[in-house]
Amino acid sequence: MSRQLCTFYLNGLYIGVDVTRVQEVIRYQEMTRVPLAAPEVRGLINLRGQIVTAIELRTRMGFPPRPDSQLPMNVVIRASWGNVSLLVDEIGDVVEVSEEMFERMPETILASMRDLFLGIYKLNQQLLLVLDTERAIGVSDPREVRN
Repeated sequence: MSRQLCTFYLNGLYIGVDVTRVQEVIRYQEMTRVPLAAPEVRGLINLRGQIVTAIELRTRMGFPPRPDSQLPMNVVIRASWGNVSLLVDEIGDVVEVSEEMFERMPETILASMRDLFLGIYKLNQQLLLVLDTERAIGVSDPREVRN
């Protein structure tokens, strides 16, 4: 049994998400800042009339900021409550991986990082980390207002 993953790079890591979760991959889009938002919420983008929250994965994962000279790319994913853009460094390819190659995240990885990934695939040249998209975006619906 195999599965297809849409891949991208972030701070030197090779990361994938299930293609069924990806709506589209697009170049950098201008964003509107959101006052008082969580640090990883970079802003809102207008995607053909639909407002989409842009999450800076570098901030979410505790990596240093992207150099000013490098614009992020958008991986727009379908979340349980709507679409979200994951801001990444570079887009990879769609790869097909065999389920037999899948392994759980090693216990030696920091727990804060381990919780963001479902596991890894050991490929010929590198490791492919599989992102848990719901955890990466924070799971909860941002439209809910809590008192």
